[in-house]
Amino acid sequence: MTNEQYQEAIDWLFVQMPNYQIDGQKAYKPGLDNITKLCAYFGNPQDKIKCIHIGGTNGKGSSSNMLSSVLQEAGYKVGLYNSPHLIDFTERIKVNGKNCNKEFVFDFIQKLKNIPEDIRPSFFEFTTIMAFEYFYQQKVDFAIIEVGLGGRLDSTNIINPLVSAITNVQLDHQNILGDTIEEIAMEKAGIIKKNIPIISGDENEVVKNIIKEKATHENAPFIDATLLHTDLSSDLKGNYQKKNIRVVLAIIEELKKLQVNIPNEHIEKGLLNVHENTGFIGRWFEFSKDPLTICDTGHNQAGLEYVFSQLNSIDKHKHIILGFVNDKKIDEVMELLPENSEFYFAKPSINRGRHPEDYENLLQEAKIFYKIFNSVQEAYLSAKEQCTSEEMIFIGGSNFVVGDFLEKNLEFKE
Repeated sequence: MTNEQYQEAIDWLFVQMPNYQIDGQKAYKPGLDNITKLCAYFGNPQDKIKCIHIGGTNGKGSSSNMLSSVLQEAGYKVGLYNSPHLIDFTERIKVNGKNCNKEFVFDFIQKLKNIPEDIRPSFFEFTTIMAFEYFYQQKVDFAIIEVGLGGRLDSTNIINPLVSAITNVQLDHQNILGDTIEEIAMEKAGIIKKNIPIISGDENEVVKNIIKEKATHENAPFIDATLLHTDLSSDLKGNYQKKNIRVVLAIIEELKKLQVNIPNEHIEKGLLNVHENTGFIGRWFEFSKDPLTICDTGHNQAGLEYVFSQLNSIDKHKHIILGFVNDKKIDEVMELLPENSEFYFAKPSINRGRHPEDYENLLQEAKIFYKIFNSVQEAYLSAKEQCTSEEMIFIGGSNFVVGDFLEKNLEFKE
């Protein structure tokens, strides 16, 4: 298999099973009937691996990578399923921090042609079964599975995990999950299963009670991670990571109850070596020190509130590069923009990327100093030219903005 053949297969996958429909709506297939048929076709590999299920609006990616790092330090072989990818498709499926083998991906895509026509999986459904099969073939000790969207009807909800966690619940994907925190919390709580411990990381009493009520109904032990106190820290920076650390520690305690040996020294070391152990980037990722350049994939209102709040705490003039996709409520973002900043708005390279000219009226109303660019890279080069060593650059607003930036500027090693 050549690199060209691999890329052709990936391109074909996106065309046959688009992650997003042309009209900008998610190619989302609610319900588990399809993934159930798909998993059965491949021999139900998800039932042959030990899984840990992590959902939530924000923090599930950071939490799952922290947990993977800790388990790796403890000597276990760990599968990690995250989404979306920033640069290469194989980032979605990792074993001990190493991206999924491209040969496997290529061969698995070829099997699509033999799938019965009545299944017709979505992009995410096919990616999910690909991860299950890869982890089974790799004989992982544990597979950490991040929920894609929501929980109750998400493809990953076919697993029967050792423990589940919900990091938090915020407004996001309202067109699919519901218009209120309560409705979204009910969807997220759909990953709770009979007798399986559930970790809750949300401080909102309304959310906490919804999760607790569902746990009681399923006779699932409920663990409130917000009650944990710890001084442990991580190399994943960002003030919001303190909350994620508590979720991870609560999961670890439940695994210990199942006789999984995880010494405290490996917990501490694992939390401090997430980047090295898992290759995780994108959350408060320090790309450069001179000038200070940070990128963060926080993209919904709650995530951006955390990120912009931390930016406001840094006493530097800021050059902020932002871009959004079509379904983003940009008026809400305008209310959060950091002070002491100039802004560079750019269109993410994907089809769903929204050109800043479409929402320039909102930029004018915000009375900020801004420039508009056709690409993230153009915006970054302009910001870099304007930024002095005493100032800083921030890149964010969307996973796809960060992906565009890293693809152009970060050297990845196999």
